[in-house]
Amino acid sequence: MGMPAINVRRWRAADIRELPDTPGKRFECVDGELLVSPSPRLAHQSAVLFLASRLYEYCRAQASGAVFTAPGDVELDPLTLVQPDVFVLPLVEGRRPVNNEDVHQALLFIEVLSPGTARFDRVVKRARYQRYGVEYWIVDLDARLVERWDVGADRPLIVTEAVTWQPPGAREPIVISVHELFVEALGLR
Repeated sequence: MGMPAINVRRWRAADIRELPDTPGKRFECVDGELLVSPSPRLAHQSAVLFLASRLYEYCRAQASGAVFTAPGDVELDPLTLVQPDVFVLPLVEGRRPVNNEDVHQALLFIEVLSPGTARFDRVVKRARYQRYGVEYWIVDLDARLVERWDVGADRPLIVTEAVTWQPPGAREPIVISVHELFVEALGLR
């Protein structure tokens, strides 16, 4: 007698959009796998705010992209709908995209690790983001480092001093102090 077949549901971006709003939960799907994350802690939110504000000012001054934060859907394909903590999208005809239909590529995705999201961020999302062709940063608050995954890389660049990024069309790179990031996020002095 054989093993019974296991019916594993493949989630679609449209399925995620139909789920009711559930306070304290973030729903995403990657390659049909449902990912459910709890609300982030305050240190996580501080790191997101720090990075988003630095990137916003930079991208605005360089006219090189539009910065957004979660919750905000990015549909990579019909089986993948993600909400990166911070993401930078290219401008559309020189302006910020105003609807999801204008989004066909991303310039940068950033996830801040939380206790319940490490496998999603380091394994599931990383592999999908790399296939999508976008640079990806993982901010590890506990280890106080940033993993920078370049497109096609087998291993991350571990950043403990400063992370540098320059999108297409920018005149100069942004340099973000990792120390300042963790001082802000963790309330250090």
